[in-house]
Amino acid sequence: MKVEDKQKVLYKIELRLLKVIPMLLALCYLSNTILSLCEYDSVIFSILGGMSVLPLIFLYVSSYVFKFCAYHRMFLHYIVVNDVINWFDYTYGIPMSYRWLVVVHIAIAGIFLFLILYFKFKVCKKQLQN
Repeated sequence: MKVEDKQKVLYKIELRLLKVIPMLLALCYLSNTILSLCEYDSVIFSILGGMSVLPLIFLYVSSYVFKFCAYHRMFLHYIVVNDVINWFDYTYGIPMSYRWLVVVHIAIAGIFLFLILYFKFKVCKKQLQN
């Protein structure tokens, strides 16, 4: 296999991973939230889905470099909103019970799910028209 062919394969693999990783992370966040509602603390989802700021910046920059559509970025926006709420609650404390905080997280997940579906159908409709 030529070097150029290997680079093309690696490029395609990286693009697919960059598109799928935000979706998997958002799924880990949502699963962890739902399990928290059932008062089950999942270490696996916390380890797999735990994000720091630097990988999130990398994913955002990569999404703009590779010109991803708004559909793919919605997953990153969901992760950011989730992290901001968690950080604010950890730092200052949000004056509501744990159960209501989980309900807020699930409501935000519902809003982003609606936006994700909206942008997905908008993108699919545009592709069908072309």
